[in-house]
Amino acid sequence: MDDRAEICETKYRYAYGIDGKDWELYRSIFEDEITLDFSSFNGQPGATMSADAWVKSCRALFDGLDATQHQMSNPLVEVDGDRARCRMYVQAEHHLLNDQGDDTYTLGGMYDDRLVRARGGWRIEAVTLRVLWNRGNRQIMQLALERQK
Repeated sequence: MDDRAEICETKYRYAYGIDGKDWELYRSIFEDEITLDFSSFNGQPGATMSADAWVKSCRALFDGLDATQHQMSNPLVEVDGDRARCRMYVQAEHHLLNDQGDDTYTLGGMYDDRLVRARGGWRIEAVTLRVLWNRGNRQIMQLALERQK
């Protein structure tokens, strides 16, 4: 497989890991320390943390949801030796049956990731999400977290 295909597959494993709640798969795509910027979603500044801490925080949220589906498309990949950038559209559906409104929250946007060639493959070292639109009941994200407590 060429670099471009491997990089895209790494990003697709991001979606499969979350949607399948396969936390071992999800952890396998990251470097040990990663930089994350989800400020357009949560208003918090970007931060660097261990991949283990990131996966633990994702698990706390996504295990509380009934189902999710992350669809990614239109990858643009730039490779420079052992470093790469991958930009991709995302549409993420989140579902949780609840008595406080709609059961679905959907967002659309773009991922802009930095990757490195490491441990025999490509690993993500930085993720930036830029939300372009959303619809539905965003409250289900908080309800999912509370469900796990």
